[in-house]
Formats: sequence, structure tokens, C-alpha cells
Amino acid sequence: MQDAPPRKNFVFKLDVLFEDEYLAAIHKPAGLLVNGNSFKTIANALTQNITRSTLSDVTKPQPVHRLDFPTTGILLIGKTSSSIRALNTLFKNRAIKKTYYAVTIGVMQPEDLITTTVDGKTSKSKYKVLQTVDSVRFKKLNLVQLEPFTGRKHQLRKHLSGIGNPILGDKDYGFENLILNGKGLYLHAYSLQFTHPFTNENLYLKDELPKRFKKLFKDI
Repeated sequence: MQDAPPRKNFVFKLDVLFEDEYLAAIHKPAGLLVNGNSFKTIANALTQNITRSTLSDVTKPQPVHRLDFPTTGILLIGKTSSSIRALNTLFKNRAIKKTYYAVTIGVMQPEDLITTTVDGKTSKSKYKVLQTVDSVRFKKLNLVQLEPFTGRKHQLRKHLSGIGNPILGDKDYGFENLILNGKGLYLHAYSLQFTHPFTNENLYLKDELPKRFKKLFKDI
């Protein structure tokens, strides 16, 4: 019986934001899965975009966390077996500070801590409104900085929808009369801050806000 031919890499250019021998950070565009059964995933495009490590436990580069299909932003990649394990441990121990930006709909408190459960599990997200603009269709649009303290699936989207301020463009958790079509989800993973597990350097890695955010909020 003949062996199945090896699966080809998904040819797709990724923007690399940071890279060393152990790890990398890339920009995840909207409309791509991080990994899974689909061929067109970030995971399948990494080999051609990431420089192969020269360390002895080098392995195929792997994402060590996920971003939703419509979400843009910074994604952390492990390049060696030991770094993948170490980064997974940092995420498990909540030792990586994640900051997101979103555009939300409606009037909001200036800042708050949301602690409603997600899928029956304890969840915690903090938000702070940075700017608000008037909108003919949506009344108010807010530029919001978000920090999730737990990592539940769709946590930020569910939390904001749950307080009556869904993210602009969210077709899953938005309100029927306030769905924005064709512009995507206005949720962006902006930064990751953590201590490098091998060099002990304090890393602050960021992915600048997309232009569509800046079109709504001129002063950012």
C-alpha cells in the first residue's frame, strides 16, 4: 500500500512581528482559522514564514493559543518543543497579560469588571472606554481596551454582548437590528506581555490597530 503524499504547506504570507530562536509572534488576519481540520490555517502557513530554529529540539512551529476566526491581532508561536511546553504553561498559569481593543455599540460605563460565567465556567474580563463617538445608525460607538483574566471561548464577545454592548460586526453575539455586514468583527488582539521563559527578558509584543479602527476614531 502506497503512503499518502505529504500534505503541502498553505502558501500564505504572514507578517512576523517578533522572532528569536525559541518563539515568534505573527499578525493573524481576519477570516483565517488558527488551526484545525481545514487546510487554510495559520498553522499550515507557519513553516514558510518562520525561520527554522537552530536549537536541538527544533520542531514544526505551532501556535500556542487561539484567536477566533474573525478576530485580528497578535498570535504567539513556539519554535522548539521546550518553548511550546513553556509557553503553554505560561498561558495555563495566566502569566501572559493579553490586551485587546474592540469597538462596541451603545452607552457604557467608563470602566468595569465583568464576571458573568461563560458556558457555566468562572470568567473575568476588564474593560475601559478610551473614546466615544456619535453614530447615526448605532447612536454611540466606543473604542474599548479589554483585558481578559480567563480564557473562555468567545469570552470577550459574550461578556460585552451580555452587558448590552456587543462588538461592532459581531454576527454571532450582536443584536439583530445592529448587525454591521461586510466590515468584519471589530476585535483586535493588541499586545502580549510576559517574561521570556528562556532569556528572562520582559517582552511586550504588540500589533498595531487596524486602519478601520483609526477611521472611526481619528485621534488614536
